[in-house]
Amino acid sequence: MSSTAGRIAIVLLPLLVIAAFWALSIMERRVAGHPGERGFFQRNGVAISLYLLLAVGIWALLLIVLPQLYMVDFSFHPKLPPAQRGGEKDVYTLQNYRYFIYGSTVRTDQYNTVHLKAFFLTIGASIFITALNFAICYPIAYYMAQVAGPARLRILLLLLIVPYWINEILRAFALRVIFGVNGLLNTGLLAIGVVSEPIDFIGQDIALYTGLSYAYLLIMVFPLFNAIESLDKNQIEAARDLGAPWWHIHLNVVMPFAKPGIAAGCPASTSCSSSSICSGPWW
Repeated sequence: MSSTAGRIAIVLLPLLVIAAFWALSIMERRVAGHPGERGFFQRNGVAISLYLLLAVGIWALLLIVLPQLYMVDFSFHPKLPPAQRGGEKDVYTLQNYRYFIYGSTVRTDQYNTVHLKAFFLTIGASIFITALNFAICYPIAYYMAQVAGPARLRILLLLLIVPYWINEILRAFALRVIFGVNGLLNTGLLAIGVVSEPIDFIGQDIALYTGLSYAYLLIMVFPLFNAIESLDKNQIEAARDLGAPWWHIHLNVVMPFAKPGIAAGCPASTSCSSSSICSGPWW
């Protein structure tokens, strides 16, 4: 495949993806067949609907889709000096992937264990952080959306948002002070006699996972809060009156209703965590 064809594919692929999702949404509405269901344009009006679709579409296309596709396209090109890019030697190849798997573009007798281990460790850690964030944020989002009153909700929102006004570097140093060998956590554990010697939280990656989970907490909690907030409390009361236990209510009533929030929070948290782990320790 030539470079020109690759660039054309990069331009056409986002349009095809958008068209596919548009067709799926139309098909879903037809399959649902709910007579009282109002469409997107009926709820918001033609002008606002077109503005929202264009604004979100252009933003996603320019800042998310095209940069990611450019990275994918770049991964299939050989490593060349800037002056030779776009020339005769700049062709599509699998050499980068061969080196990633085997550690060489010629040999295939052994695997590149260093890069493969780092890759799968990144994927596993990002999934773990996402699951941890969901376990932490779901109760918080449910309490904020269905239990807390207006005054307490404002206080909780401030408690969540205000710490993120501080620069990320300062927050990273604060976590280092907390989890260091001579940090606050080890000092407290030694003082109350829980441990006899300091624990290396940073060396055992406990501080890393804690910091990443804290850094992307809001990415999970606010989509869940927005989804659960629109849930009618009468549905929860009806399930409770019918004798459903609390875990059954959350598993079969709240979580299915909060699927859009879960779908928005989990992939965002996973991708952010993967990017941060791949870029190295962020403190």
